[in-house]
Amino acid sequence: MKISACIITLNEEENLPRCLTSIGDLADEIVVVDSGSTDRTNYIATDFNARFIRNEWNGYVAQKNFALSKAKFNWVLCLDADEEVSPELRQSILMLKAKKPAETVSGYEMSRVVDYQGTHVRFGDWYPDTLVRLFKKDAAEFAGGHVHERLEIQGEIKPLKGEIIHHSFKDEADYLQRMDHYSTLWAEQKRVDGESASMLAPYTHSIWRFLRSYLIKGGCRGGSLGLKLSKLQAREVFLKYSKLQE
Repeated sequence: MKISACIITLNEEENLPRCLTSIGDLADEIVVVDSGSTDRTNYIATDFNARFIRNEWNGYVAQKNFALSKAKFNWVLCLDADEEVSPELRQSILMLKAKKPAETVSGYEMSRVVDYQGTHVRFGDWYPDTLVRLFKKDAAEFAGGHVHERLEIQGEIKPLKGEIIHHSFKDEADYLQRMDHYSTLWAEQKRVDGESASMLAPYTHSIWRFLRSYLIKGGCRGGSLGLKLSKLQAREVFLKYSKLQE
């Protein structure tokens, strides 16, 4: 079983070394598709013997499908540059590589845990975030809108032990900046889809998001951090529906 690791990048010199180090003994080739980095991303990629390909940005779905098309092997490990494979997941994949998966299996799913300022967040809405990241490219493709692309896959899915660690936000300021960006993309996509928002929608949806994150999904177990993140997630939902309203 040979694996192509596919990663899309844009100015990821801080994150990319950690990501590539975590898959050094897993990937039989590494494909980095870049949409115009002006930092050292290309040098870092080539230092890890990755194939570095420039491709104009046309959205997450198109970029990830382009990366899949450049993979030499049928089994693909798809990661974001701000993610890394945990030691347990690395061992699971190495064991999988040592044997031939059943023909009926098209992909393997794993949990993703957010690393927020040094804490692995295993409470609230962020966990467990179960994703298929190791799959046969001839049985899968990415679909979706401006943001939150999804993998559509045909065939059997099996779980793998271990986690993908997501270093998504440097700090609260970074979180707020991304929140503003992604809430705009979300609202634009909803508008394209013909959806609208009532005057009360920002309030009702954000209150529900807080209650779900903090009480139903156990954010309260995270102490002050759990409360803080639940509030931030509610704020994000408020922004989304406010922008859709506009």
